[in-house]
Amino acid sequence: MEVEIRLIEKEKLEMIIPLLARLNPNIQMNVLEHRLVEMKSQGYQCVGIFEGNILVGISGIWLLTKYYVGRHIEPDNVYILPEYRGKGLGEKLMEWIFEYAKSQGCSASELNCYVKNKAGQRFWKRQGYKILGYHYQKQL
Repeated sequence: MEVEIRLIEKEKLEMIIPLLARLNPNIQMNVLEHRLVEMKSQGYQCVGIFEGNILVGISGIWLLTKYYVGRHIEPDNVYILPEYRGKGLGEKLMEWIFEYAKSQGCSASELNCYVKNKAGQRFWKRQGYKILGYHYQKQL
């Protein structure tokens, strides 16, 4: 399978909304669209996996600096269409992200994975991630 992995241009990021909707079916489309507009102003970027002109996978990325880890990259909302899974695209996507991170001066990568997402947990462990703690959230 011939695919291209590349950053999606900021002005074309709306193309990721259908895949985000599949990943987040409990979030209304207009909310996803509104949040994307806000996130773009906060430095959000997105990497796409393309087969020809078809977007078959995505990963948002954040370049951040925190005291405890330094400059790092955070993959976010990683999603590959079901019919493209199991073909090594996730690994290729992460290789691309890690190389991009190094080119941007990052020394680490962090991410969040839901407790119930057992397949995701297995994938992230295979990519070399270690569980360091708990992610807490409080609705205001």
